[in-house]
Amino acid sequence: MGEILSLGQAADQRLRLAEAGRTLVFTNGCFDLLHPGHLRYLAEARALGDFLLVGLNSDRSVRALKGPDRPILAEAVRAEMLAGLAAVDAVTVFDQETPLELITILEPDVLVKGGDWPPDRIVGAGVVKGRGGLVLSLTLAEGFSTTALLGLIRRRL
Repeated sequence: MGEILSLGQAADQRLRLAEAGRTLVFTNGCFDLLHPGHLRYLAEARALGDFLLVGLNSDRSVRALKGPDRPILAEAVRAEMLAGLAAVDAVTVFDQETPLELITILEPDVLVKGGDWPPDRIVGAGVVKGRGGLVLSLTLAEGFSTTALLGLIRRRL
């Protein structure tokens, strides 16, 4: 089971990984309602390195990005669910609307987002590429999205 880390703990983990010559893969998102698309994406991300750290949007930042009805699940619940996935080594919650500060501090070796994000639009790409890192847009699992899932739930109520 993965860990839920504070920013300081995540930075310490990053230093340990670098000292050991291990690769840090980073991704981020709201992960409001987990679905197979998330699972596939996180497994693909984890396969790109030695340690997958997920930056999780705080409840406040999810509301700012998605609107007043989101998130459905509180950040502590979302963090626990992500940390319980086999592909995820650690989760850290961030309160900003983008993960740029987090990426700048952690300096991941590999930065990934889902296929709906072209690499040149991925926040933090310049930071990672500037250090010689890799920025990738991973496969998007067709037919799965939190927005579509919420729409289905609302129609069935």
